[in-house]
Amino acid sequence: MAAKRTTKKPNVSADELKGFYRDMLLIRRFEEKAGQLYGMGLIGGFCHLYIGQEAVVVGLEAAAKEGDQRITTYRDHGHMLACGMDPKGVMAELTGREGGYSKGKGGSMHMFSKEKEFYGGHGIVGANVPLGAGLAFANKYRENDYVCFTYFGDGAANQGQVYETFNMAALWDLPVVFVIENNKYAMGTSQTRSTSSKDIHTRGEAFGIPGETVDGMDVLAVRDAGRKAVEHARAGKGPYILEVMTYRYRGHSMSDPAKYRTREEVQKVREKSDAIEHVRELLLSGKHASEEDLKAIDKETKEIINAAADFARESPEPAIEELWTDIYATETPQKA
Repeated sequence: MAAKRTTKKPNVSADELKGFYRDMLLIRRFEEKAGQLYGMGLIGGFCHLYIGQEAVVVGLEAAAKEGDQRITTYRDHGHMLACGMDPKGVMAELTGREGGYSKGKGGSMHMFSKEKEFYGGHGIVGANVPLGAGLAFANKYRENDYVCFTYFGDGAANQGQVYETFNMAALWDLPVVFVIENNKYAMGTSQTRSTSSKDIHTRGEAFGIPGETVDGMDVLAVRDAGRKAVEHARAGKGPYILEVMTYRYRGHSMSDPAKYRTREEVQKVREKSDAIEHVRELLLSGKHASEEDLKAIDKETKEIINAAADFARESPEPAIEELWTDIYATETPQKA
């Protein structure tokens, strides 16, 4: 998949461009470290890495404002970091430690941060979509002018509850931006083999929901499309669908050898369309940063991630009593 690169001068300041580079690099270095810790047996259960898709969340966070919410499925570490969650807390949760965002009980797929308006991390494919519409419904009810970014993949786009949600969101003009992170493969099945329509976002037309396809390997294109979608939703015009064309370099999860595609295919995307390299080229060609500047950013990023890994290792495992906290329980009625 070769991402289309705009030839016109990008509408972005040097500081913004450096910020995008730093944020995307943080996600990538974090995920690389998470992969290492998984291989060492320090992360249990499932672990879905976001390597390759960094421009999606970084670009959309640039279109958000404080108070906006985000909810996603299980490839969620990038979303957490992009909205400002602490890498230490995220890594500690991945390793099942007390210092994690869910006190070590949620793991990779179930982390939350009310402070950062991040509502998961959900393990059931497509189950987060109606929840995202619910958050948007609350926004409309409270008249707070906030928008909910509801992320899901091309595989989840074939789930029935997604279209029930489209219908309700359109019917009630909910301020929700549906973000389809189309990385071409639903677990191991390519979109061409599982989806009858070439463009998934057009399925919203039946409900009167506008949408568009976005180059998800270009953070500036994602930011611009995100601004348009947010403006639509915030103005009370209802939901908007962004089908963001991206690509994951690793398997569906750490246990996936990804034999359904060739190494040549992955390498071609890395060489031709990598989102971080694209911003790097813009920084260097525009003389916004030198090679030394970018090396310094990478060094700083690695230090942050190494500190997060150390924090996770040093944080204790949750006490056995934690099994009985943060749960719903009903009292057993007494027999007469």
